[in-house]
Amino acid sequence: MPEDAALIRNRTEAIHGRAWGTELLVESGGISNSISNSSARPGSTWQVAVLASVLIFTSVVDVLGNTLVIVSVLRNRKLRNAGNAFVVSLALADLLVVCYPYPLVLHALLHSGWLPGETECKVSGFIMGASVIGSVFNITAIALNRYCFICHAHTYTKVYGRGGTLALITLVWTLTAIAILPNLALGSLSYDPRVYSCTFSQTVSAGYTFAVVSVHFLFPFAVVTFCYARIWILVLKVRRRVTSDTRPRLRPSELRHFLTMFVVFVLFAICWAPLNLIGLAVAVDPPKVAPLVPDWLFVASYFMAYFNSCLNAIVYGLLNQNFRAEYHRILMSICKPRLFLQETSRGGTDRSNKQSQGNNNNNEQAKADTNQRSLRSVQSS
Repeated sequence: MPEDAALIRNRTEAIHGRAWGTELLVESGGISNSISNSSARPGSTWQVAVLASVLIFTSVVDVLGNTLVIVSVLRNRKLRNAGNAFVVSLALADLLVVCYPYPLVLHALLHSGWLPGETECKVSGFIMGASVIGSVFNITAIALNRYCFICHAHTYTKVYGRGGTLALITLVWTLTAIAILPNLALGSLSYDPRVYSCTFSQTVSAGYTFAVVSVHFLFPFAVVTFCYARIWILVLKVRRRVTSDTRPRLRPSELRHFLTMFVVFVLFAICWAPLNLIGLAVAVDPPKVAPLVPDWLFVASYFMAYFNSCLNAIVYGLLNQNFRAEYHRILMSICKPRLFLQETSRGGTDRSNKQSQGNNNNNEQAKADTNQRSLRSVQSS
C-alpha cells in the first residue's frame, strides 16, 4: 500500500462509463470508504435484474432447504447421528447469509448503491465471512467424519461420541471466529460496487489475501481431497473383492451417504474455486493484477459462490433416501399441522420407550465394525 493517498476508482468503463460512482480513498494507515450514492450510476437494467433474480432464488431455496434439513434431522431417528450433526452445522452456516447479508445486497441492487452506514457494512461482511468459512470448515469436518467411519472404524465411536461430536462442532465454529476476526483489525471488509456487497477486499494486502485463500480454501480442499481419495480407494477394493465372495461389505446406505457428502464437496469446490483463483492471482501483485480482472468474471464468480448456499439441501433430497422421505413427510404435514405435531410427539415417545440415549452411536459402531472387518479382509488379500 503506497504511503501517499491514492484514489482507487471503480473500473466499469466499457459501456456505461464509471459505473455506480463508488470511490475508495486509500490512505496510509487505513481505508476510508466514500460511497457517493448521489452521483452513482446504476448498472444496466438487465444486469441488475439477473443478479437480483439469482439472489432472490438463492435466498428462498436456502431458507426452505436448510430449514428442511435441520427439521428432518431433529424429527427422524435414522438421521440423528454424529455425521449428520455436522450436516446440521453446515445448514446453519448456509442460513447465516440469509439472515442479514443477502437482504442488504438485494437492497443495494434495487437502490443502485449502498444506503446503510459503515457499521452495517462491517457487520454484513463479518457475517458473510463467518458463513463462508464456517461452511468450509464444516465440509472438512464431514469429510474427516466419513474417513474415520469407513477407514478407521475401530476408533470412530471413541472420537464421535455425543461429547466428542459436540466438542468438534464447537472447535469448528471457534476456528471460524478466529479466522474471520483479523478482517476487522486489518480493515479488509469494505463495500464493492461491482457485486453490491460488503465483502473481503482482495487488494488490501497481498500476503493476507494469499493467507486467506490458503487457510480458507486450499488447505481444507487438500484435507477433504485426501479423505475422499482414501475412501474411494477402499470402496473400490471392497467392491472388487465382494464380487467373488460373500464376506461382509459396505452397506448401500453407507455408500449413498458417502456419495452425498462427496457431491456436496464437489459442488462447493466448483462454486468457490473461481473466486479463490482470482484471489490467488491478485495476491501476486494487487496493484497490477486487480485491474486486469474483468468485471463480468469477478461478478460471475461472486454470485456463483453465493448460489452454493442453496445447493446442499437439494443434494440431500436427491441422493439420500432418508432425507427425501422426511422432506416429503414435512411438506405434506404443512397443510396438516396436527399431523406434524402428532408425528413429532410419537417420535419422542418411541425414543423414550424403545431406545436408550446411546442407541444411535451403537448402531454406528455396529456399522463401523462391519466396515472394518470388510476392509481388513480386503487389505490382507
